[in-house]
Amino acid sequence: MKRIKLIFASLLLTTAIFAQQKPQQWNLKSCIDYALTNNIQVKQSLITYKSGIEDTKQAKAQFTPSLSASSSQSFSRRAAAKNSLSTGIASSSGSYTGNYSLGANWTLFSGGERYYNLKQSKLTNSIQELAIEEAKNNIELQITQVYLQLLYAHETVKINENTVAVSKVQLDRSKALLAAGSISKTDVAQLESQYSTDKYQLVAAQATLEETKLQLKQLLELDINEEMNLSFSELGDEEILQVLPAKAEIYQIALQSLPEIKSMDLSIKSAKIGVNKAKAGYLPTISLNASLGTGTASANSNSFSSQISNNFNQNMGLSLNIPILNQRSTTTAVKKAKLQIEQSELELQSAQKELLKSIETVYQAAISYQNRYTSALENVKYVESSNELIQEQFNLGMKNTLELLTEKSNLVNAQQEMVQAKYMTIMNLQLLNFYQNKPIQINE
Repeated sequence: MKRIKLIFASLLLTTAIFAQQKPQQWNLKSCIDYALTNNIQVKQSLITYKSGIEDTKQAKAQFTPSLSASSSQSFSRRAAAKNSLSTGIASSSGSYTGNYSLGANWTLFSGGERYYNLKQSKLTNSIQELAIEEAKNNIELQITQVYLQLLYAHETVKINENTVAVSKVQLDRSKALLAAGSISKTDVAQLESQYSTDKYQLVAAQATLEETKLQLKQLLELDINEEMNLSFSELGDEEILQVLPAKAEIYQIALQSLPEIKSMDLSIKSAKIGVNKAKAGYLPTISLNASLGTGTASANSNSFSSQISNNFNQNMGLSLNIPILNQRSTTTAVKKAKLQIEQSELELQSAQKELLKSIETVYQAAISYQNRYTSALENVKYVESSNELIQEQFNLGMKNTLELLTEKSNLVNAQQEMVQAKYMTIMNLQLLNFYQNKPIQINE
């Protein structure tokens, strides 16, 4: 009974842990937090880092001596001479031998190759650790982009829902006007056609919303049956129209904080160490070796322990290996290591230029979309007022159906432009936050 209770408690605890991992309602922060913990690319980067740690431990172990034991056993048999002239029968005899040894080898000096190899290995660990940060940054940016697309799709659905509702009211009103003889059947037919078109646009917008939800779900690597309760909050103008910092300031912060830039800088240091490592091939190697050994043989009449003692031998030696000619392998290694420094420096310069280009592009886009959003807000207000006026005039028979539909279309386009400018502004502002090493977040 106690065991059953314990199992039941464990199941409840496991369920609670999973409930903590998956929030009841998903917003941008919870999506990013969940992805950073569960994303496969991030986990793969972590495994690569752990593997590199093992390589560093092995590089450290190269400074210690090696020790090995060996044993060989052999049995031989041969035919003996005939033991009787009368019988002519031959006899056979066998012998057994055993050898046992213990050997050690210790490289005392190898031109500094092991030292530089260890330094390179530690730098590789740092580069792999930065690769984990880069993988996290990549998934964070991907989720931010899809999540903002999701918010944009949600607002588009709201616009289309409102448009359909307005179309329904206009259609019902037109039927009343038709009954009163104020408009023709053609006018009603036009409004029915527009109502049908608006419903189609709503269905298309809803499909886009569901497709974007699926993209986010796949990006989070959620189960196929997992349902997502998403948070759709309104964003204030103060967040959209915030003042931007200086472009040069953003660039300097990005140079110091982005893991890919740090990684390339470490690659240059590693390449420089590689030159010294390659030059170690010009220097001699000094090694110390020692061994202990003994053996036994069945042909020996002494006891096993006596043979072990009598045959016990010790050996110790110091070896010096001086490279003279090695088919230019060391010279080639040194020259290639120097070329690797140049290659790493060029890669860093290229990355810095691409970073500057990206920041300038995002910065200009943020300013442009902020201006477009401000203009779009004003345009929506004007078009809404105009649309209300046209609607009133249509009800009074002062405007025809074409004018009504044209003004309504202008309103929908203005609303769509405002929403697009809104989320493009937010996207570029979040990218600028990323380059400034600030957390990506939306005030929801």
